[in-house]
Amino acid sequence: MSELKFHKMEGAGNDFVVIDNRKYGLSLERIIDITPKLCDRKFGVGGDGILVLQPAKRPDVDFTMIYRNADGSDAGMCGNGARCLVQYAHEFGFNATQTFSVHDNIYEAEVHSDGSVSIHFPVHVQPKKRTLNEIEFIQADAATEHLITFCGSEDLEDEKELVKTGSAIRYHKDVNPPGSNVNFVHAEEEEIISLQTYERGVEDLTLACGTGALAAAIATHFNQQSGRKHATFTVRVKGGTLKASFDFNAGTNTYHQLILTGPAHFVFEGIYKI
Repeated sequence: MSELKFHKMEGAGNDFVVIDNRKYGLSLERIIDITPKLCDRKFGVGGDGILVLQPAKRPDVDFTMIYRNADGSDAGMCGNGARCLVQYAHEFGFNATQTFSVHDNIYEAEVHSDGSVSIHFPVHVQPKKRTLNEIEFIQADAATEHLITFCGSEDLEDEKELVKTGSAIRYHKDVNPPGSNVNFVHAEEEEIISLQTYERGVEDLTLACGTGALAAAIATHFNQQSGRKHATFTVRVKGGTLKASFDFNAGTNTYHQLILTGPAHFVFEGIYKI
């Protein structure tokens, strides 16, 4: 049995187990194997997923990020997790401005003086309308799969119903594989929204979802049909507040220059025996 040092971090309530794999050299298969055990809230550390700082897999980045959902599955990308890993890297010697890779994408990031972190997403999003189980959705895949539906403020508080609907849509035959995150949005003002996200791989509502915040802001702008070329949304989630900004090209119906900004905090550190 060996010891694995970890840090627990959270970004707007989205919580993660963070490991510096430069020290351990764990294979991806081993990381996937231990993730459900580490993320178990009764018998492990507890978390929505695991973040792994890897040596850079290409010469034009500072490091490579591995993220796995609590069940060990591949999330594609995690915005809140990315902010936490950038904060972690900065704490342990990396510059305040960083570049890192996730799969084939390269992300840029900055740690700000107030402790918040911004992640620049190198993706282009073209929203489209979809109807699933007689519910109107907007599909806006902000670096990973997202479906967004709009609801009233009271509906956003009915978490039992949100979980029921989210689970049904997440496993809907028309979005599987790989399934989708399901976002429930209440538009409060032109650029202020409230959000609850049923996360694939966690299989429940989470206190925040970073890519969901970007997707929800894009879907709201798309639904407004205002044509604004730039927007910055305040996204209120159960765990705090996020900022989602982007540029919009009306000619191609494409959203780009996506930036997610929000908190990233250390909670505690410890040793896990594997």
